[in-house]
Amino acid sequence: MAKTVNLVILGASGDLTHRLLLPGLGTLLKAQPKRRVRLIGAATDGLTAEQWRQRVSDALSDSGCGAKAARRLVSGTRYVGMDCTDPAQLQALLADLSEPVVLYFALPPAVSMRACEALATFPLPDGLSLAIEKPFGTDLASARRFNELLTRLVPEDRVFRVDHFLGKSTVLNLLGLRFSNRFFEPVWNRENVERIEIIADEKLALEGRSGYYDHAGALKDMIQSHLLLVMALLCMEAPNRIEARELRDLQAHVLRATRLWDDDPVAASRRARYVAGTLDDREIPDYVNEPGVDAARGTETLAEVTVEIRNARWHGVPIRLRSGKALGDGFRGIIGVFKPAWQPLGFHNLGDPNVVVIGMADEVLQLKLNTNGAMDKLDLEETVLTADLGMSPVRPYGEILAHIMDGDPLLSVRNDVAEDCWRILGPVLDAWRDDAVPLDSYRAGSTGPTTWS
Repeated sequence: MAKTVNLVILGASGDLTHRLLLPGLGTLLKAQPKRRVRLIGAATDGLTAEQWRQRVSDALSDSGCGAKAARRLVSGTRYVGMDCTDPAQLQALLADLSEPVVLYFALPPAVSMRACEALATFPLPDGLSLAIEKPFGTDLASARRFNELLTRLVPEDRVFRVDHFLGKSTVLNLLGLRFSNRFFEPVWNRENVERIEIIADEKLALEGRSGYYDHAGALKDMIQSHLLLVMALLCMEAPNRIEARELRDLQAHVLRATRLWDDDPVAASRRARYVAGTLDDREIPDYVNEPGVDAARGTETLAEVTVEIRNARWHGVPIRLRSGKALGDGFRGIIGVFKPAWQPLGFHNLGDPNVVVIGMADEVLQLKLNTNGAMDKLDLEETVLTADLGMSPVRPYGEILAHIMDGDPLLSVRNDVAEDCWRILGPVLDAWRDDAVPLDSYRAGSTGPTTWS
């Protein structure tokens, strides 16, 4: 039987643990009821043992975790009220735990770094792994400093930089779609593809997250991490096998070749912020009037960046990355638009370019083709082939936790990849900081600024 893994969550009283980590763990235990986990929560909030157990129990119940697995986890869990950046308290927390131990930092980036600095002051237990939530640093310089700090704590293969998009079943489905279909892989290149769009719009507005979001904004929250990593999987070369070193090497190759379109951060980026509007019969206030927002920060709620991968496969193909809040359609997915096919004379109309759409919210694959019209065979009309990709019973954070507890870095972000994501967008951050790119506005519930094409 596999060893019991000690999963220690720093920041256990926060929204991330309650909303994502614990439910994800519940779906994992439902799918793998024999997995043994000892859960320890730690945070500054003074929760009682009973309050903590109730939180864990409620999250497991909501995720459909089986009663036996839930009882085993809840009966063995405990909560420690502590300062997660205090060396003495951290040492005491880890002292009585047998390996393996996963220390999960469900904390803001700056606090995670201070906690790691505290860990560097005393000997760490054998078999310790560190799981660090995104964003990893706040810019390229801080990401490099963080990586240097982590190398003093544990080996790189025991550092798990978490980006939960890599645990999404739709994103993992990219591997099967790309590399097991002869009709797809040979044409997925610059000779056939006109443009690619990776979009993560959402209907949700700020929803009480100003403490984090107003300091991050859409660019850092979504594009710098999630969407660049999805792009790397979508556009990488074929792996020899599906394993951590191979996939992470190929993702790194893509990101090292990625540059802003025309090397122009002003022309290659756009930003906007929502104003009051109506979304699904809800009245949404101006972003700047949301509780906790500082209008002087100029935080964007919609960001768009166009990049190019300068390698033999993709040179010259624009790739648009976009994400925003309070948007009416809430589309989340990948769009690949192919170049027009040669068409013989004699048809009454020109066919539209073929399009592949991979939904990241509805788990649907669509392929848009031209076919002969039903009434006139010389008329071309669009036919959409649709397939349901099927949602995984294990939520993204459950997939991520499984790989971390198994010591498999397949779904974690490697140090060089984390730094390259910041390197790519650094010029955009500088241009926005200098107000070289205007901050446009859009009505909540719309699809974005009316001046954007």
